[in-house]
Formats: sequence, structure tokens, C-alpha cells
Amino acid sequence: MGKSRAMSGTTPTLDPSPQGGGRSTPGTILHEFAWHSPPPAVIAPHMLQPAPPPPVPAARILIASFVGTAIEFYDFYVYATAAALVIGPIFFSADDPSVQTLAAFATFSIAFIARPLGAAFFGHFGDRVGRKATLVASLMIMGLSTVLIGCLPTYATAGWWAPFALCVLRFGQGIGFGGEWGGAALLAVENAPPGRRALYGIFPQLGAPVGFITANLGFLGLALALSPADFQAWGWRIPFLASAVLVGVGLYVRLKLTETPVFKAAMEKAPPERVPLATIFTKYIKATLLGTFAMVACYAVFYLSTVFALSYGVSKLGFTRPTFLLFECVAVLFMALGIPLSGWAADRYGRRPVLLSGLAFTASLGLLLGPMLGSGQGGLVLGFLCLGLFAMGWLFGPMGALLPELFPTRVRYTGASVTYNLAGILGASAAPYLAQRLSDWGGIGWVGLYLAVAAGVSFVAVALMEETGLKEGHLSESI
Repeated sequence: MGKSRAMSGTTPTLDPSPQGGGRSTPGTILHEFAWHSPPPAVIAPHMLQPAPPPPVPAARILIASFVGTAIEFYDFYVYATAAALVIGPIFFSADDPSVQTLAAFATFSIAFIARPLGAAFFGHFGDRVGRKATLVASLMIMGLSTVLIGCLPTYATAGWWAPFALCVLRFGQGIGFGGEWGGAALLAVENAPPGRRALYGIFPQLGAPVGFITANLGFLGLALALSPADFQAWGWRIPFLASAVLVGVGLYVRLKLTETPVFKAAMEKAPPERVPLATIFTKYIKATLLGTFAMVACYAVFYLSTVFALSYGVSKLGFTRPTFLLFECVAVLFMALGIPLSGWAADRYGRRPVLLSGLAFTASLGLLLGPMLGSGQGGLVLGFLCLGLFAMGWLFGPMGALLPELFPTRVRYTGASVTYNLAGILGASAAPYLAQRLSDWGGIGWVGLYLAVAAGVSFVAVALMEETGLKEGHLSESI
């Protein structure tokens, strides 16, 4: 197998193999996923060597990558929704509701600061020990932090200890989430057959809309069933506590997995990297930077269309909580549509053309944000949310394959995780906060300009990348 290099020079080389049947179409995707299983690892024959275990069915692998990220995204979005609705008045003391909202959005950003630390920590062990153990650990940390947030006292009962504990647990959410996505993406794409990496890579991506819908439907049901006073007094805690059940399901699925064949082969050839984080920032710094900036717009359009839009719609435009939560649930269905469509297109036409078209569309949405979202008219507001979240899905779909493809197997967990989560700091951590400040200062149109600039930054990063998606074969097994 040839030596591969990431984007510091060239992208990792791929093992040559025949295409095996040509390109797929959307109608054949589920059939392929249901029946394809990754090839078993090749073991040198020996009369005393036990027979290799049977390969794990592809369906089980893809379900495991999807279920885990769906739960992790649920945990993350539960807090995001609560930050827009109730975290401010419950955990902070201020006479001005706008100040409370800004404080809530500031705690929202803490997890994004923690996520690269979690990515480095879990990536280190994921590249040295294996993908399975780190995926289980990250899920447990994220779930425990979420459940404990639902048990916290309020500012009225505990004073400043309440927001302090909230920040600590929010940091814990970020640590757990930082190790989740990269491992789930690798679980899918390292088991993918030639020419299907982006299609396999959509499964962890689909966890995002499913987790978002589940979180928002939970809050919507509570908002409809409870009075505003009861919702603020205790009802908001229920979605956080429900995470315990979901995490149990995720652990059950993931504990049945085995390591990917690509990772096993890499470990058999040479010892693992001593410090994968140091390797990606020395040998693969270009790949790390371009991957980070490529993701910025994806984060920005999502959190402006969800967290900021929810707060703005309820507090400034006068929509009720149930109405705007319903808008969000409808709009995220367009995100769920964009992910598989762009994944299929990325395998057929390449990652760069798909992403560049989506980024151009996202930049144009920045010009429409003020006239549509700022209009206060239900149809225009819902229309903007649908367009914004479809754009996010179109950008998000290929990332499940693109970011892992930038790095070789021996540092892939660390590289993909760090780039993904560094982008979260730049594109998401401060997005609701900055949008709130821009809106208060100069009007909603400035928020649209902010989105257009983010799309422009990502456009340049993707334009500078080499195409990674049209090379056949499995992901390279060595540096």
C-alpha cells in the first residue's frame, strides 16, 4: 500500500480497486446499505490460528454511527433550545431580558470552547487505542453532563453557584461532544466500499436533524401541555433528564461493535503515533486549517437559523414559543433532505463542486435574511428557515467523508475531530451572541451580512482544497 500524505502536500492516497458496479443513485442507497458488509481483515493462514470473527453487517455499523450522533446532537440541542427560551431568567439575575439572553448565549459558547479539547483528548486515544472505546466514553460523558443540568438548582435558590455549576456541566457537554462526531464519521467511512464514502458518511450527519427534531418536539410538547409558569418552574428539566434513557440505548448499540478493518491494518503495520495532535499540526497543518475554515459557514447558517432565530422570533417578532418551535421542526426536515442529496452528489461529482455550490447559495441567503426573517410574516419567516436549514444540510452532508479524507488512518480520528470542532469555535460558539448584538446595534440586516461573510470564508477554503472524493478505493491504511 502506498504512503499517503494529507493536504500539507497531497491528500492521502487511496488503495486502488475496481469501481465495482458504477455509481449509485438515490433509489439504490438503502438497498446497498442493507446488504453490503465490509470485507473481513486478511489473516495469514496458520494451522493453530483461530478463524476470524464474522464481519459486522454494514447496517449495524451505520445504525451505530447514526444512533450515537443523534443522541449527542439531542443533548446539544436541548441546551441550545433551552438557552433561547429559559436559561437566561432561570440562571441569571438581571432586570433587562436582553442581558439575560446574552448571558445564556455566553454559556452556550462554553461547550464550543471545550469541544476541541475533547477532540484532542478522545482523538489521541481513538488513534492509539481504537475507535470503539472512545465512542463509548464520549457518549457517557455527554449524557451524564446533560442529565445533571436537568438537576441543577436555579439562581433564586442557589445564587451564583447555579450559573457556575451550569458552566461546568456545559463544559462537560463540550468535552463529550468533541470526541463523538469524529469517531462516528470514521466508523462509517472506514467501513465504506469504494465510491460510497460520502453516502456512508451521511449517517452520522443525519443524527443532527433527528436529534434536533427530537429535542424541539420535546420542548414543543411541554410548551403546549404546561402553563408558562410550570414550564419555567420545572418543565424545562424533562428533556435534559430524558437523555439518560437515550444514552442507555446508544451504549447498548455501540458496545456490540468491533474496530474498523482499516484501523486494525494500520496498527498491525506500525506502532501508533505517540502524539497524534502534534502530528496534525506539523505534518498536516494545511489540511487542518482548510478543513476548519471549510466548516465555518455550515455552523453559522445552522445556529443563526435555529438558536438566534428562535430567540429573535419569540422576543422581537412576537411569535409564541409553540409556533416558532413548530416552524423549526418543519424547517429541519429540509436539512434532513439536503444531507443525503449532497452525500449522493458528492460521491458522483466530487466534494468541491457540491460544497462550492452550497456556499454560494448560503451567501445569497445572507442577503435574504433581513427581508425574510425580519419581516415578521409567518410565511416569509418559515421560508427563510427552510432555505437556511436546507443549505446547512447540503453543506453538512459531504463533511462526514471530506474531513476524514484529509488525514491518514494513524491520525484520522484526531485530525477529523479537531478540524470539525475548531470550526465550531469560529462558526458557532459566538454566532447567536454576535447576531444578538448586531441585531440590537444595527438591525437584522447586519446579521445577514455576518452570514454572507462566513460563507465567503468557507468558499475560499474549499476552493483551495484538492478534490478527495473521485479517487476509488478504501481509505488509505498508512501514513
